[in-house]
Amino acid sequence: MSNRILVAYFSCGGDTAMVAKQLAQAAGADLFAIKPTVPYTQADLDWNDKNSRTSVEMRTLAEPEIADRVENMESYDTVFVGFPIWWYIAPTIINGFLKSYDFSGKNVVPFATSGSSGIEKAEAVLMSKAPKANWLPGKLIKNDMSLDDMKSWLKELGIM
Repeated sequence: MSNRILVAYFSCGGDTAMVAKQLAQAAGADLFAIKPTVPYTQADLDWNDKNSRTSVEMRTLAEPEIADRVENMESYDTVFVGFPIWWYIAPTIINGFLKSYDFSGKNVVPFATSGSSGIEKAEAVLMSKAPKANWLPGKLIKNDMSLDDMKSWLKELGIM
């Protein structure tokens, strides 16, 4: 039985990208970077500025337009969706990504990077964006997680 796996991720600072690449390697998965059509600037990412782009997006739940689409999404059985935690949840671009595809019958596994926040609140919000998916328990992954630990997590999920 073949299990085609995709690791899709959004990253601004590089931590989530690094974790996503390592996860894709551990799972033997394809990799897809979720990028906004209009890239974020440093000023956009200033969460201390209530008028910065990200502050406004998170307050209004506005979803930035996504630059590219995953080709052949229907061919994947399992999709890992990675993101940094912003304001205790996933950035709104992730909501748009999940609403852009039919995840019926697919395993969807969220993973996140964060300095201090957990993933639980983000998971609850994301499940409503792709309600027909088979949601598997997500994980907050530190960028020092070993490849062997990632493989152990994949085995726990029944992916490997």
